Amino acid sequence: MKRSLRTAQSAVVALVAALALVVPGAGAASAHRPPVVYDALGDSYASGYGVPPYADCGRSQSAYAVQLDGRQRVRLDDFVACAGATTTSLVSGGQLAALDARTDLVTLTIGGNDVGWSTAVTACLGGTDAQCTGAVAAVDARITGELPSLLDTVYAQVAAAAPHARVVVTGYPRLFSPEHGAYLAASPEELGALNAAADTLDTVIAAAAARTGFRFVDVRQRFEGHGANSPDPWILGPTDPGAFHPTLEGYEAYTAALGSALGRDKPGCGRHHR
Repeated sequence: MKRSLRTAQSAVVALVAALALVVPGAGAASAHRPPVVYDALGDSYASGYGVPPYADCGRSQSAYAVQLDGRQRVRLDDFVACAGATTTSLVSGGQLAALDARTDLVTLTIGGNDVGWSTAVTACLGGTDAQCTGAVAAVDARITGELPSLLDTVYAQVAAAAPHARVVVTGYPRLFSPEHGAYLAASPEELGALNAAADTLDTVIAAAAARTGFRFVDVRQRFEGHGANSPDPWILGPTDPGAFHPTLEGYEAYTAALGSALGRDKPGCGRHHR
C-alpha cells in the first residue's frame, strides 16, 4: 500500500513538473504571435471628422481607427479614410492602394455621401414640411435603388485588394432623439423620419456586407438617447464646423462596438467572419 502511495505521489510530481514546462512555453508562443496588420478606409465617419485638429482628408487622432491601434494585437498600418469620400471616390482617390496580401484587417465606413444624406437633414431642419418630406423620400429612393450596386462594387474591390483580410463594415448612427421634442424647424415626426432613413441606410449596408462575406457592425444602439438634440449629444449640432458627425464620445462608441466585434471574431483569423 505504501509503495502504491509513493508511486501515485511520484506521478503527481511528474505531472506538475510537466505542466510547469508546458504552460510557460504556451505563453511565450502566444506573446510572439505577429500583430494584426490593419488598414482603415472610408468617409468622414471613418476619418474622425468632427474632432479637430485634422491631418489630410479630415483625419483626426480621435478616429476609431487610431483608438483601435494597439488593442487586441491590432497595428494600424494605413489610415487612409477621407472626409467626403463616396463609394466611387474611395477607389479613384487611391484608398485601395493601402490594401495588399499582407493586410489582416480592414475597417470601412462608406455610403452616406452617395445618397445625399446631408440634403435631407438640411431640408428638414431648415425648410418646410413639404421640403422635408420630399428630401427624405428622395434619399430613401437612392438608398434602396442605387446604393446596393455601388456597395457591391466597392466591396468586391476591397475583397480583391486584400484577399486574406477580414473586413469589418460599420454603419451610421441615428442623428436625432425625437423623444426630446422638435429641433429647429423639424418636428419630432420629421426627426423620426430622418432616423427611419438612417435605419434603411444601415439595413442596405448590412445586406451588402453579408453578400460579400464581410461583418457588419451596428452602432445605433450605442448612440441611443445621444442624438444631436439630446441633453447629452454624441452628434455635433448644425452650428459646429463638424455638424452631424460624432463627438469624441461618439467615436469612442464606434471604437467600443468595433472592439467588441473583434473580440468575438479573434483578429487575424481570416476573412469570412460574420
